[in-house]
Amino acid sequence: MWGCGGRRRRRLGALLLLLLLGGLLLRRFNWSSLVPLQLWGRTLGLQAEDSEFRLEGMPFRILGGSMHYFRVPKEYWRDRMVKMKTCGLNTLTTYVPWNLHEAATGKFDFSGNLDLEAFLTLAAEVGLWVILRPGPYICSEWELGGLPSWLLQDPEMQLRTTYKGFTEAVDAYFDHLMARVVPLQYKKGGPIIAVQVENEYGSYAKDPQYLTYIKTALLDRGIVELLMTSDNRDGLSAGYVEGVLATLNFQKDSSFLDYLDTVQQNKPKMVMEYWTGWFDSWGGPHNIFDADDMVNSVAEVLKTGASINLYMFHGGTNFGFMNGALDSDEYKPDVTSYDYDAVLTEAGDYTSKFFKLRQLFTKIIGQPLPLPPMITGKASYGAVLLPQYVSLWEVLPSIVEPVKSEFPVNMENLPVNDGNGQAYGYTLYETVISGGGQLHSRDNVRDRAQVFVNTVFVGFLDYNTVELSIPEGQGFRQLRLLVENCGRVNYGLMLNEQRKGLIGEVFLNKTPLRNFKIYSLEMKPGFMESLRGVTAWSTIPDYAVGPAFFRGNLQVQYLPQDTFLKLEGWEKGVVFVNGENLGRYWKIGPQETLYLPATWLQPGNNEGSL
Repeated sequence: MWGCGGRRRRRLGALLLLLLLGGLLLRRFNWSSLVPLQLWGRTLGLQAEDSEFRLEGMPFRILGGSMHYFRVPKEYWRDRMVKMKTCGLNTLTTYVPWNLHEAATGKFDFSGNLDLEAFLTLAAEVGLWVILRPGPYICSEWELGGLPSWLLQDPEMQLRTTYKGFTEAVDAYFDHLMARVVPLQYKKGGPIIAVQVENEYGSYAKDPQYLTYIKTALLDRGIVELLMTSDNRDGLSAGYVEGVLATLNFQKDSSFLDYLDTVQQNKPKMVMEYWTGWFDSWGGPHNIFDADDMVNSVAEVLKTGASINLYMFHGGTNFGFMNGALDSDEYKPDVTSYDYDAVLTEAGDYTSKFFKLRQLFTKIIGQPLPLPPMITGKASYGAVLLPQYVSLWEVLPSIVEPVKSEFPVNMENLPVNDGNGQAYGYTLYETVISGGGQLHSRDNVRDRAQVFVNTVFVGFLDYNTVELSIPEGQGFRQLRLLVENCGRVNYGLMLNEQRKGLIGEVFLNKTPLRNFKIYSLEMKPGFMESLRGVTAWSTIPDYAVGPAFFRGNLQVQYLPQDTFLKLEGWEKGVVFVNGENLGRYWKIGPQETLYLPATWLQPGNNEGSL
């Protein structure tokens, strides 16, 4: 009797266990609740063998959102991810910026705000899958599309091709990068379910062998998850590569998804970049995409059964000099803010798009979503006085050693930074003239030059203004051209033409200028620190003219909070707070304020420089 009862109890226990496991499996394989830390026995990964995605053999739909770790302070990563999760998304997508991770050849940085592994691990903890977009080119309205400027030291460089000089650099970078991300793939227990092969190559398409090279480079270094490409409609056919799932980028017309059938049949359809807004350029309008129109368009995409990734869910900020630019009919640099009119604001606050999308995704998922977290407080610290002033001309000899050259040298080829050239910021070119006349750039200024005779400002040279009158004067005088790299192009066919500074000869009365002193003003943290020790700081005069540095203090009581800096009345420049570069300001707009995260402030005294 005991043995029979024991068998009965064991059978009953086994039945209950099966029922329990059955319930777990139903929950586990419901795509809306699949999260990275709930899966075990991973073998199949994300598959695209028929008209729908399958993860571990079960139907799966990607509801994704883009957020870039390098545009958001590390302390805010979790907050933004949780907001993504509570909106109803199950997947995070991010680019990887080569130019930040390998700013100097062979020297890699994955620390602090560039800790990609920490970012991906945190996504898994929050319950988000990851689609990794490692480039090497990323576009993203980011300086040179994420490619490091030292590549342009080679006068024959052909970016995004199988040119040997480019592939050798990519191979060395991928060797280092892939060693970090391979262990974080789905089949190895991590959150990465797919990896993108380059980015929007169909819009460039200069080398038919290039995508195959990138695909092989990923596979050879241990990438085992699903590979994808990403293109707009016009670039789709030229951006397709055999054995890689093609996805599409667009904003309003869901019928564009039909174009995927022209390159692949019976495959799941996905919008890799559904543009929730758009970026802004200096001097242009502030772009807005109506929330109702956006959500209705997303709903149309989802009705087709397609997967979607919201680009951007949270845009963040192009801190420092990292904004990109466009150059088709004319050169247009992007603003510092990457708010993008996205689902979350630049400061991570909710917009109406968030709540409308949350309502839509709740209906699709068929179950309630967790409550969104509270937004962080913002502070108004009032006016900040900048009582101290020092002219660039006063401090220049003590903070920068000039390069002497008979001819102009572009930024990238200056013998600075251990042979890596100058990447960003400003370059000052000085020479001696003995008279006045017509100064002509021959369109060799990249991108904007302030022109001075001795210390007197005489005008600008840029893409539109290539000639300037230099007043006559007695004796020898210094002609100075302070050239700003306003941002390298990130999209289009002009990538190989992005050398900055003076890229050729400049003429005075048809005679080429010679014998330059060239000062590299990259304004790295060490440069700003050196300014603190100079003795030339003085009380700001009644009428101050640039180029100059201005310094003041912001007093913060209690715990710091996020805020915005409004540069009303200022012309153009860059703002540093506690040594951190907030980015550029320019009176031509449309951007009027600079985002200052609380994590860059401290209780008490905070030093600001412009």
